[in-house]
Amino acid sequence: MSTVIYPSPIFGPVRSRRLGISLGINLLPADGKVCSFDCIYCECGFNEDHRPKLPLPTRSEVAAALEAKLQEMKQKGELPDVLTFAGNGEPTCHPDFPDIVGDTIALRNKYCPAAKVSVLSNSTMIHRREVHDALMLVDNNILKLDTVDPAYISKVDHPCGTYDVAKTVERLKSFNGHVIIQTIFMQGEANGESVDNTGEQYVLPWLEAIKEIKPQQVMVYTIDRETPTQGLLKASRERLDAVRDRVEAIGFSCSVSY
Repeated sequence: MSTVIYPSPIFGPVRSRRLGISLGINLLPADGKVCSFDCIYCECGFNEDHRPKLPLPTRSEVAAALEAKLQEMKQKGELPDVLTFAGNGEPTCHPDFPDIVGDTIALRNKYCPAAKVSVLSNSTMIHRREVHDALMLVDNNILKLDTVDPAYISKVDHPCGTYDVAKTVERLKSFNGHVIIQTIFMQGEANGESVDNTGEQYVLPWLEAIKEIKPQQVMVYTIDRETPTQGLLKASRERLDAVRDRVEAIGFSCSVSY
């Protein structure tokens, strides 16, 4: 089993399937994973297999490292298209996440004003007012909603603690359209059970939630790297295209990453 553990607090730049040339901001330790989900498809592996020994990077460490990297990239004439909060787990778990977002926007404005600031989040911390407000400030507020089926979420996303998908949908609505919904579709099985969420049982209720949330965009994707659970399969191009077409048919922009 191969896993990806990212450097911290800055990594890349990398070419993102969805975002272009992305400079990563990892608010988790460089030697492990910290996440409020424990997804069976996570490229970083399972939480219990990658418990970090290093502390979270501090707000000042993140700002200093980001500024140094942006200065280096500017000197080379290779500025990023996007600054992306991602890495070894859930970025909004960091206690200084809101302040770090503010620092990042200020540095973006100084060194690469054309770049977007993006956050890749699993939506588990959006009930916190300070997190919600910080996400309203970024250009691309990309929040996960793999399904609206609680049993599927329990089986695939493995929330670490209480997670209520109905409440999550309500909280996603509170962004008033300043949100991009990110959903992974896959096929195959895990531990002898199907994890195929491309059928009508899952897609139709998910589409109804999309109508309620009214996002600025939907991002549909599938497995791209080796997963910690064996038996998972990429969703076919045909099924991903069918989901995209249905999202667009109800009036929302939708991108697909195969």
